[in-house]
Amino acid sequence: MGKKLLTIMLALVVVLAGCVKTKSDVSGEKDSGDTKGSGGSGKVTIELLGTSAGEDDMNIVRDQLIKNGFDVKLNIQPDYGSFKAQRDAGNFDIALSSWTTVTGNPDYAVRSLFKSDGDNSDINDSEVDALIEKASTETPDEYKETYKQLEQRIVGEKAYIAPLYISFKAQGVNKDVLNPDTVRLAKSRAIAWETIDFNDASKRDTDALITQQAIGSLTSLDPIKGNDGSINTLNTNMYVRLVNLTDDDQVVSDGSLSYNYAIGDGNSDYYFLLRDDINFAAVADGKAVDTGERVGADDVVFSLNRAKNKDAVPDHRTYSLHESIKDVEIVTDIAELQDAKQSGVEGSVLEALELGLETDITELVGEKTAADSNAGKYQVIKVTTNEPFPQVLNYLAHQSAGIVSKKQVGSINTYDVAAFDVNKDIPYGDQRTVTEGATYKNHLYASGPYILVQKNDYQADFAKNPAYRADSEFEPKISNVTVRFIEDSDSALSALRNGEIHLFNGVPETKYELVENDDKLVLQKNDSNAVTYLLFNAVDREVAKNENLRKAVLYSINQDEFRNFYHGNKKKAYSTVSPLVETGNELIADPAKVKEYIAE
Repeated sequence: MGKKLLTIMLALVVVLAGCVKTKSDVSGEKDSGDTKGSGGSGKVTIELLGTSAGEDDMNIVRDQLIKNGFDVKLNIQPDYGSFKAQRDAGNFDIALSSWTTVTGNPDYAVRSLFKSDGDNSDINDSEVDALIEKASTETPDEYKETYKQLEQRIVGEKAYIAPLYISFKAQGVNKDVLNPDTVRLAKSRAIAWETIDFNDASKRDTDALITQQAIGSLTSLDPIKGNDGSINTLNTNMYVRLVNLTDDDQVVSDGSLSYNYAIGDGNSDYYFLLRDDINFAAVADGKAVDTGERVGADDVVFSLNRAKNKDAVPDHRTYSLHESIKDVEIVTDIAELQDAKQSGVEGSVLEALELGLETDITELVGEKTAADSNAGKYQVIKVTTNEPFPQVLNYLAHQSAGIVSKKQVGSINTYDVAAFDVNKDIPYGDQRTVTEGATYKNHLYASGPYILVQKNDYQADFAKNPAYRADSEFEPKISNVTVRFIEDSDSALSALRNGEIHLFNGVPETKYELVENDDKLVLQKNDSNAVTYLLFNAVDREVAKNENLRKAVLYSINQDEFRNFYHGNKKKAYSTVSPLVETGNELIADPAKVKEYIAE
């Protein structure tokens, strides 16, 4: 899930008249009983939002809250657009939410969600801010205690969230069509398509790999403008990054734009030796073509500078992931690499960057067209952070750090950001430009292994970048990929079993046996960084603003009941940090505390 921001809070307000309530209807402006009680019952009414896919979880939460003295309204919404209208109106007390740390580092698990200026945060707590910043500068041995304190503040002391469980990650593969050994299932990062291959290699150019995702309305194909389930996998496969994550969350150069990377002494300078064998792809006449433009250092500088600049684009959704970056520059003096020492080990940065190269570095060049690794001429990028921050490498592996074309994006984004008009201005990556019909005018430049050719309401079609790592192990095996939009997980599983799709990433825990018992399928399973929790509406609802009532909800939650329902295929959680750092914190349901907090 990447890893992907995944915060899903969907709601359909269930009312007797069958219509959607307005904000005044449910906020208490028409009936204060919605907040303080329910029709004279004396009980506190909680309005719980969730998606239809999460109805089982909602029912468990509802039963636990009712048992502890609450009245509960369930609000189930079938699509994101309707949810967003409800959420913007503030029509909820608590929402069924989830978060997957797709970068594999604990800072990502908290910064966006809980920091006062986080792009997904409604929390304003200076103590939380200070603990997040402190942990970000520490090594894993040091930050364990800091994250423990942070968790205790977020959950035990303030009850900003109520954790439910950690999920496993599972996908079903049609082993009659695909070679399962070529299909990766990483703990954090989105699935990589370039390694996947058919059992019959002769079908690589004639047949498409068919996979699926739930969301068909794409936030943006500009990697910095989205961080959700609609684009995480798509942008991960469309844009190359300086580094990647292994399936167990180790930062590596494999399959990235760099041959090697090195951390300078002091943990503030990060060096990357760039490859010279990747060109941008474009779409012409419905096919992927080589633009002839190399992906180089100027594109990296441009991409990371806009990634860290909140005002680079309207509705920038990932800037908080890259705010640790102070400078991005091209290094042209080889003496700097010779003089710079590596962090924590003997040797220079130059030695680290040359490790395993066929030709050593003899010259550093500023222009990407002058780079020639066979002749020892390379480009080097240095990223400098505001404070020592080794976790910056995990953020550079995230899809939002994907490298875009400086020339192409600059030629498209000619609008005034401050005066941006969504009805008139068409920004780079707007899904309208790839949607079949009158709006189609594909302007994408992809630096990764695939490029989106076109989409409609039912699917998106991708083609192999012909200039991505040609003749190497990372050249994409299958030429075409189709992503079907199937929102319902049961429908997706049915499509997999019927052979309509070859790969279903996200098999529900309650359906594992169906996959395992199907002769033509194989179930791949791994730990994940996905945490499901209840998020309080601390902005618009008095119930959620009241710390005692939040704690009453918190201590109503019995995580064992979720684990039993899912046949043991869930783990206990305390916060979004739980899958990444063993803090020892644990939530234990306590009805006595619930009564105490409600009384207060």
